[in-house]
Amino acid sequence: MNTAVCRGLETQSWKDLYQAAICEPNLNKLPGCIDEADAALVIRARELYYADSDELEEKESLDDAMCIIHALRRSLKRRPSAIQSKSNLDCLRIA
Repeated sequence: MNTAVCRGLETQSWKDLYQAAICEPNLNKLPGCIDEADAALVIRARELYYADSDELEEKESLDDAMCIIHALRRSLKRRPSAIQSKSNLDCLRIA
């Protein structure tokens, strides 16, 4: 079970936000988690671009994470009814 919660970029690293997004079980929260993870990935990629250090492994990890986050976003956009049907099921369970 995912216990990660989407938080602000100031308190979590790109890895934490990425993990939270790919493990988020609530489809209604998923778009926000994807946005936060994507923003953190872009910020870190820019930092590495302007840094003088050779962080090849992290750069490769960032590239992989960006591809996965974008694929997750695209798959979510192709199935907008999944969000609605999930929320309908949640309402039925509560009643």
